[in-house]
Amino acid sequence: MAVIPVSLAGRSYDVHVGAHLLDAAGMIAAPLLRKPIVPIVADRNAWEHHGDRLAKALADTGKHHALYLVEPGEASKSWEGLQDLTDWMLAQGIERGDHVIAMGGGVVGDLTGFACSILKRGCGFVQVPTTLLAQVDSSVGGKTAINTSTGKNLIGAFHQPGLVLADIAALKTLPEREMKAGFAEVIKYGILGDADFFDWCVAHADSVLQHDPKAVEEAVARSVEAKAQIVAEDERETTGTRALLNLGHTFGHALEAETGFSDRLLHGEGVALGMVLAARYSARRGHLALQESERIGQAIAQAGMRSEIASLGLDADGARLVSHMLHDKKMDAGTLPFLLLRSIGAAFLAKDVDLQDVAAFLDEQLVAH
Repeated sequence: MAVIPVSLAGRSYDVHVGAHLLDAAGMIAAPLLRKPIVPIVADRNAWEHHGDRLAKALADTGKHHALYLVEPGEASKSWEGLQDLTDWMLAQGIERGDHVIAMGGGVVGDLTGFACSILKRGCGFVQVPTTLLAQVDSSVGGKTAINTSTGKNLIGAFHQPGLVLADIAALKTLPEREMKAGFAEVIKYGILGDADFFDWCVAHADSVLQHDPKAVEEAVARSVEAKAQIVAEDERETTGTRALLNLGHTFGHALEAETGFSDRLLHGEGVALGMVLAARYSARRGHLALQESERIGQAIAQAGMRSEIASLGLDADGARLVSHMLHDKKMDAGTLPFLLLRSIGAAFLAKDVDLQDVAAFLDEQLVAH
């Protein structure tokens, strides 16, 4: 098991990564669970697979639980979903010093974290991520949010968890597609800042996707270590350092928006395509060698994910996709910074990108590459 600290002034916490952590969750989280009844917000599918283990772990420390189930899918991250959850939390008598357990993927973590950030001006929560994407990305760093009709994650807050328990054994129940989508976020850490880790991901992709425990633990732990370091340097994304974590997201979110934030394109799949596009656009601008760009596309394809947006069959042109980008949270004074690459392992924030050029580039990509 690995324990990775996220070092923040007054809000530091640990991320535990290892197999069968759910069975020890009650003991590990005991210092944060001060009442006999522990509120749990869980994805319905995650609870079906893993709820008994978490309930038993709490019972072993003399705790009972109150359960709120969230339906799977981005639709649950809504104003209505937030209202229903906060009403339930208030009915449970949750106080500012209490901690709510969030169990599931990024949807549950984001929704619960945001609810906890506003309930009585802030109560605590514990992240128990059960998807690879949530374990390596959304459960760490304190970004919480809901979606609106305008776009994804546009209403939210920074609210750090008190603890993260990433049980890699829980990943065995994930559909293959979800596992691959999560692996996109693992590769991201290599592409944006660690060329050696990128090479490791290419060499060990099959082992991770086939649930080799040693490979999965290393993939999750190294990803969390990378994110923890960036979050510690720039918690609220004010210096530009944390923005590096958004590599692939500007392109990816535009594709997600065009596909209706649906199962047609999972978030990790959008990020994977977005990283390929960011690499190709970097090469187009002369920042990145074409060979490096092609290596990124090949790595995504070899991990079993789409590497061509033409394969989505979108009824859209580049201008329409760029219009989705105008709702990006990075917009500043009418300018949209883009995460681009100088090499594998060296991402940077470009603030001089012409959106008309981006639209022309996307028009080219929408035709078979």
